[in-house]
Amino acid sequence: MSSGLPPKRAGVPRLVHLTTTDMSLDWLIGPQLRAFAAQGYEVIGMSAAGPHVPNLAAMGIPHVDVPAFTRSNNPLQDVKAFVQLVKLLREVRPDILHTHNPKPGIIGRIAGWLTRVPLVVNTQHGLYAQPSDRWQRRLPVYAAERIASAFGDVELVQNPEDVDTLVHTLKIPARKVHLLGNGIDLERFDPDRVPAATRAAMRSEWGIADDGVVVGVVGRLVREKGIVEILEAAHHLHDEGHGVRFVIVGPADPGKADAIDAAGFAQAADDGVVFAGERTDMPECYAAMDLFLTASWREGFPRSAMEAAAMRLPTIATDIRGNRQVIDDGVTGVLVPVRDPSGLAQGVRSLLARRDEWPTFATACRARAHTHFDQQLVIDRTLAAYRGR
Repeated sequence: MSSGLPPKRAGVPRLVHLTTTDMSLDWLIGPQLRAFAAQGYEVIGMSAAGPHVPNLAAMGIPHVDVPAFTRSNNPLQDVKAFVQLVKLLREVRPDILHTHNPKPGIIGRIAGWLTRVPLVVNTQHGLYAQPSDRWQRRLPVYAAERIASAFGDVELVQNPEDVDTLVHTLKIPARKVHLLGNGIDLERFDPDRVPAATRAAMRSEWGIADDGVVVGVVGRLVREKGIVEILEAAHHLHDEGHGVRFVIVGPADPGKADAIDAAGFAQAADDGVVFAGERTDMPECYAAMDLFLTASWREGFPRSAMEAAAMRLPTIATDIRGNRQVIDDGVTGVLVPVRDPSGLAQGVRSLLARRDEWPTFATACRARAHTHFDQQLVIDRTLAAYRGR
């Protein structure tokens, strides 16, 4: 196994970003990687190779395959990934290793220390346990994070609630922990840049009339994303005759234990739910929606909710860490109880009853996106961490 990279260039810092899949490198942090390259870094992506590697190459980002990285919970597979990673890091010799949790954030920080990488940075996208969880869930997550943090130099934390947990509960030194926030490309997610005819064309593709109310959902079709509760809420609203159509944009994830089964899809189809699958034309999809809904059980700082805000969509969201940072309750949307189909349905009803206020909500959504969700803020804070400021 070899990295296939050319020798390091004198005077050019080599920056490696480590994720589980190449999709994360492309879709989630691709704009950041390009920005770091523009600032003079030699930027390299490391993950399991997949269909997004050509996209990274087109961006000028070389990719190094870590074939043992998977989303499985097999400890033996994780050990294999660790061994591969150590070997590759010794060959690549980065000046900065930037890991992204969960799995690369744990084993990556340790591997970075073991191979004497000068600076090891980790982005905490959202702790996989929260203070409200049972101790049986919190203990292993907190223990792993506490141990891994000892091998890293900087913790960039997307959510302020996690900052408090890391510093005050896990006792990670405050000098290591920096609030990062999260951001998106506000130029790409701008409703004024989407042609007016796109909305009608997209709704026609979904089989929805121009005067229908579309509640959009974006996410993988797994229980953790609240898909079961969403489908039950859609069933309630369908039976009540509100004329609301749910459109769910996102891939099935049959490899996950909590994937939605065939029976759930069949009932949803009867209720008029549209499964649009995985899409790359997300601004156009958002432009065809009237409301946005996210029912996740756990989030760090949800990208889809930020995108929806930038596209001026009033949002119904579960009252959890992450959503609380994106949604201004009563101003840009409404927060509802988690794992509660009736609460989701009531959230939709409440916004339907305030339809004349949607333009006010929309203006507030876009304004909040501009002040809180600009990806340039994230890029600037990350560069400051690299430079020791």
